[in-house]
This record gives sequence, C-alpha cells and structure tokens, in this order.
Amino acid sequence: MDAGSHKDFGTRLAAVAGEAEGALTRLLDDAALAGEIARPPRLLAAMQHAVLGGGKRLRPFLVVECAALFGVERMRALHAGCALELVHCYSLVHDDLPAMDDDDLRRGRPTVHKAFDQATAILAGDALLTLAFDVMAREDVHADAGVRSELVLELARASGLGGMAGGQMLDLAAEGRFEPKRALNRNEIEMLQAMKTGALIRFACRAGAILGQADDAARARIDRYGQLIGQAFQIADDLLDLESDAATLGKAAGKDAAAGKATLVTALGPDGARARLSELVKQADGALAPFAAKADTLRAAARFIAERRR
Repeated sequence: MDAGSHKDFGTRLAAVAGEAEGALTRLLDDAALAGEIARPPRLLAAMQHAVLGGGKRLRPFLVVECAALFGVERMRALHAGCALELVHCYSLVHDDLPAMDDDDLRRGRPTVHKAFDQATAILAGDALLTLAFDVMAREDVHADAGVRSELVLELARASGLGGMAGGQMLDLAAEGRFEPKRALNRNEIEMLQAMKTGALIRFACRAGAILGQADDAARARIDRYGQLIGQAFQIADDLLDLESDAATLGKAAGKDAAAGKATLVTALGPDGARARLSELVKQADGALAPFAAKADTLRAAARFIAERRR
C-alpha cells in the first residue's frame, strides 16, 4: 500500500472508529430502555470495559464501506456495524475466559474476567450478544422490517452453531480438548477458520449489500470479497501471533503455537502463508472489479488486513 493510499485509508478507518465509539457509548448508557427494568451498574461497567476505548472497529468499517457502494445512509450502516461489533466483543470476552483461551490481556488492558470476575464476564458476554440483536432489530438500521429481519437472521447464523461459535468448538477440539489430538488437513483448517473468524467478517460485507438491497450479482461479489478477506485476516493474525510480542499486539503472543492450534501458518509455513495472503488480496481485488473506483477503499482494506502489524 503506497503512502498516499495508506493515509487516506487510515483516515477513513479512524473516522468510522470514532463514530462507532460514540454510537457504542450511547448504546451502553446507564439509562434503562423501554422494556428493560434496570441496568445493573457492575454488569454495565463490565460491558463498557469490553467494548469501549479500544479496537480498530474493522467490522463496522466494512459494513459502512460496503453499504456505501449502494448509497446507504451512513448512520444506518453504522448502527448495523455497531450491532456486529457487540457480537465481536462478546466473543472476545468469552474467548478470554480460563475455560477457553485463558488470557489476561486484551487491547493492552486486563481482560474482563481479570478486571471484574468470571461470573461477571460470562454475563457481560451474554448481555452484549443479546444487545446486538436488539440493536439490529431497530428502525435506526433500516425502515424496512424485511431488511432488518434478513440482517438479524444472517447475523445469527454467522455468530452461532454453524458460524463463529461452531468454529470455536472446532478450534478447541483441534487442541485435543475432547479427544486425542490429530493434525488437521488444510481443508479442515480453512473450514474451522472460515467459521471462527471469517463468518463475522463475511457478514460485515454482506450486511452492506443487504442494507443496500443489492441485486444477486452484486451480493455474490461482495460475499466473495468477504470470504477472501476473512481468510486473509486469520492468516495475518496467526503470523502476528508467531512473530510479534504482547506489547505490540496488546494481548499475549505465541499462545497459539504453544497450544498447538491448527493454523494455515503451521500447514503452509510462514513463507507459504505470506504467499497465500498475497494471493487472497489479488483475488479480493478481482471480486470488486465491477465496482471500479467506488471500491478502492475496500481494496485498501484488503491490503491493510494482510499487512497489519497488530
């Protein structure tokens, strides 16, 4: 990515991150909403700790930029992106728990179960997940109830049994948690990672097309782009875990290798993984070809994902 395009992309990413931070802060206000009885202060504080004050907000960014291809009002896309970010943050809270990855550090700060306690962290994750669907169902996201229903359905499937949660189960199984450990082949690793990490990134892109009520051909292109950058994100993440340090990452480094996690870096080797990253970026660019210059920011996003250092 050249210096000029990197600067422009960075500016756009930071702008969405700032807008998302503001919207998420409002969503996690202490005032109870209609239908709520009260918002317990300790639970709310844990949710705020999990969500606010950190993160690149890449998933909301992808929703906003994909939606922009179809002329969607920015604030509507931002609300949908925030619903997705709540799911992502819930997953981090639960992933960090001792029964899962057992991490003490997230975004350079104590994880929620360290800052509070395990029971509070579990409930904070539960509450973030349910709040996400509350937000996605609101008219702020789209005036058409059918569009909102489609978004809710797709987010549920990307998050649950056949998506992120299922992928996390496959990841634990690959560590040898439930049965004798065995080496996964490349297809098995790609399926695991497409579920655990890729499903929410793919949904972020699809959500933009759903909001824009795009035709089938455009949706297919956006869907393909989302699949490709989802795989690129995980490979880049695995390379960072292997080669970086906790101070740079804001979380523990080297844990995946120590746990013997199944990754494409292990399957292909670091050089092979970097070659695959380059191939994925080229394929993502090709998927966006019909959108011409309108998709330049999304092309830059693919490069950013592949080249990121934290």
